[in-house]
This record gives sequence, structure tokens and C-alpha cells, in this order.
Amino acid sequence: MNRSLDLIVVGVYLVGIAALGARFSRRQTSTETFFVAKRTIPGWAMGMSMLATMVSSVTFVAYPGSSYAGNWSLLVPGFMLLVTLPIVAKVVIPFYREEVGVSAYEYFENRFGRPARLYASAAFSLAHFSKMGFVLYLMALTISSMTGWDITAVILIVAIVMVAYTVLGGIEAVIWTDVVQGFVMWIGIAVALGYLLFLPPGGPAEVFSLASRNAKFSLGELSWDWTRPTIPVAILYGLFWYGQRYVADQTMVQRYLLAKSDTAARRGIYLGAFLCVPVWAFFMLIGTSVWAFFQLTGEAIPGAITKADQMFPYFLSVHLPPGMLGLLLAALTGAAMTMLASDLNSLASVATADFYQSLRPRSSDRERLRAAKAIVVIVGLLNVVTAIILVQTKGSVLSMWFAVSAIASGGLAGLFLLAFLMARATRAGVYAGIVASTLFTIWAVLTKGANPMVDAIPFHFPYDELTIGAIGNIVLFVVGALVSLLPAGRSRASTAQRETATLWHWLRSRSEKA
Repeated sequence: MNRSLDLIVVGVYLVGIAALGARFSRRQTSTETFFVAKRTIPGWAMGMSMLATMVSSVTFVAYPGSSYAGNWSLLVPGFMLLVTLPIVAKVVIPFYREEVGVSAYEYFENRFGRPARLYASAAFSLAHFSKMGFVLYLMALTISSMTGWDITAVILIVAIVMVAYTVLGGIEAVIWTDVVQGFVMWIGIAVALGYLLFLPPGGPAEVFSLASRNAKFSLGELSWDWTRPTIPVAILYGLFWYGQRYVADQTMVQRYLLAKSDTAARRGIYLGAFLCVPVWAFFMLIGTSVWAFFQLTGEAIPGAITKADQMFPYFLSVHLPPGMLGLLLAALTGAAMTMLASDLNSLASVATADFYQSLRPRSSDRERLRAAKAIVVIVGLLNVVTAIILVQTKGSVLSMWFAVSAIASGGLAGLFLLAFLMARATRAGVYAGIVASTLFTIWAVLTKGANPMVDAIPFHFPYDELTIGAIGNIVLFVVGALVSLLPAGRSRASTAQRETATLWHWLRSRSEKA
């Protein structure tokens, strides 16, 4: 099938995104503008940006693939985002807006000194960098499989546009391209569901009826078995995953700092969350509808399609006419670019504020701005290299890389809770908690599953792998708290720098001001 029209649609979209980024280039005269837009972003735009940041090209493939192969259990962790919102809105947002300037990890230095800040910054950076090359690779792989376009060319073109508008326009360009991408994504979802629901015989009613009879809308098994991804396991995973994202992740904290006021920031996170959950549900519905489509039509599936993740892209490539497919490809490309651009700017912010400024404390703001832009370019190039390596190895290096990043990037939620909730927490306690959490994560990642990287039976990790992150955070908090309470842990050298920067002192000060 001729894909020239699809190529034109995607090309116009990329040119438009690049032009939008260039529009903000003249304003990027300081690090405050480049990283937090001088706190002038309206709350609704911040909320749309959060939606785009939370929905990546992985979502386009993983969610439909999961619901096609099984049910809607992957949606359960997403509901936990709504559970965390009231605390984030009431406490976390105003706290961070008072406590830090650019980097979320300034707070850890205020509490426990520079080593804690550097650990948190490094953990965040490794976690996000580890996924960026994979997101770029998966986006290009999906587009290539649907169109036949050269995968390396797709990686290079998308990366060039993404890096260009992030460097030129800073966080303002990232936010406003996120807004555009949010609307394009909703249009793409509507188009895909329109074809999926009305093409099969019987239409939407038959699609929903068949899916319901086969328990395709089930949220999973309500069992206390922690060795499988049951509903309680998914809830635990979601609580800690979204807790960490919203209290200790630079991409989210940075957005709190963008808003004009605490109220605007609160409105933004509520809007973002209440848009995210329906989007995830619609992608689940897409996967279920793809399954029902092939059941109802009896259409043969080619032998080359062997994975559930391939089914939605295959349906689009076969059943959407030229132009319409281009719109879906633009949405997929935009989903990857917006998440990656957000990560680029956030990585540059922590690298500049937490590392570069430490190495060059007397540097001018102009020098720090140049460094930030250079970091964006360097990280962008490294992600291109990573994606191309994945193309050459067909993803075979992924499991080892994810294991390494999981080991080195955990515990941020536990660290935040220790700093925020425990006034008597000490540096010695924090360092002990970090070491304990890291050792636990090494053991769990290397010994988990039926085919572990290290055969340590009977001393293997016995629970479902979704619990590893949650337990790692709990280990950091518990060990850190216990060591802090020991007499040796209360020595002058190990005492936290600012015991006042806790929830309890902050609540008292807010009450006194009121």
C-alpha cells in the first residue's frame, strides 16, 4: 500500500512541532526560563503536559497488547494515581513550591547533605535514561513494522526534531507541544475506536457483548497470592509507583514549579490525572476491540504476527486508509517525543543544578544555561545510539540493562518519606537505608522469576516482580528509621541538617501563618 500520504501527514506534524519549539527560542535567556518558565504556565496546560508525560509510545503498544491477550488488569495500578492525588495536592505541591528552586533533590540536601542529593539525582537520571532509548526504539520499530519505513531513519528524524525543539524552546516548548500532542492523541483514539467498533458485524453492541461474555473487562483476580500479579499486587505496585512519581520524580515536581500559583498547580495535577485514567482505559478498550474484531470477522492473522503487542499496529496498517493511518502515526510519534523531551529537560535540570553547579559554583547563569543545552544534546545523542544498538541486537540487551537500572534507581519514595515524615531521621540512617534497599534490589532482580539471572534456590525472590519496587522503598524507610533511632545514629556528625523541613514543622508553620 502506498504510504506517501501518511508520510506527508507525519512530516507536517513534525515540522509544526519544530516550529512551535522555535517560537519560544528568544525567551530562553536564563536557567529559570529554560527549566521552570519563570512559573508562568497556566494550570490547564500543566495538566495536559502531565497527561502527555504519563502516556508514551509504550502505552500505545503495551496497553492494547495486554488487554488483547488477557483482561484489564494493567489498569488497576493506574487507579492508585487517583488515591495519591489528595495528599499531593494538599501537601506535596505547596511544600515543594516553597522548598526548592529547580531540582526536587535540593530538598534531600537540605535534610541530609549533598551525598543524599547526589544519590537521588543519580537514581532519577539512571531510571529515566534507561527507558528513553527503549521508548525511541519501540516507537520506531512499531512505525517501521506498520509502514516499511527504515527504522534507523525514523529514529534519527524523530530524535533530531525532539532535541531541536527542546534545546530551542526549553520547558515552554515542551509544555505547549505536550498540549498539542494531547489533542492529537485524543483524536487518534477516537479514530481507532471508530474503526474497531463499527467495522465488525454487529457493531459496538456485539463487540461489547462478546468481550463481556469472555471476561475481557475483568480487572484481574482478587487473591492475596503475592507470587502472581493479582489485584492486591497491582494495588501495592500502583501506590508506590505513582507515589514515587508524584513525590520524588523531577519530571513531576518540575511541573509543580511551573504553575503561576499553588491553586493552578493543584488544578493542573487533577486535570492531568483525570485525563490519564480515561486514556489508559480507552487503550485497554482498543486492545479488547482488536480481539473482538478478529473473533467476529474471522479474518486470518499472518504467521509473522506472533505477539499480542503486534495486533493493534497490524490492524491499523491493514484497515486504516492512507491519511488516517498518518494521523495515528503522528499521535504515536508525538507520544514518544513529548515524554522524551520532558525527560531531556528534567535530566538537564538535575544535571545542571545538582552536578554542574556543584563542580562550578562560581559559574554564571549564562554558563549554566549553555551547559543545560549541551546536556540536552548529549543525552539526546546517547539515546539515539542506544536505540540503534537495540535495532542491531533486536532488543536482546534490554533485560540486562533494565536489571542494572532497577538496582541503581530505586528507593526514592522511601527516601522522601523518611525525610518528610521522620524529624529524627539522620544521615547515618539515610545511608544505611540506601545500602539496604540497594542490596535488596540486587538480590530480588537477579533471583526473581522462573528463569532467574542467578540461580539462588532456595534463596530466590519468592514474590511477583511487581512487588520489588514497593518492598525496596519500604526497606529503605524501615532501615533508615531504625538506624536513626539508635544512640550511635544520633551523633552530631550524622544529624540531619534541617529537621525543620518535615511535614510536621511545615504544617505548624502553615497553621501559624493562617
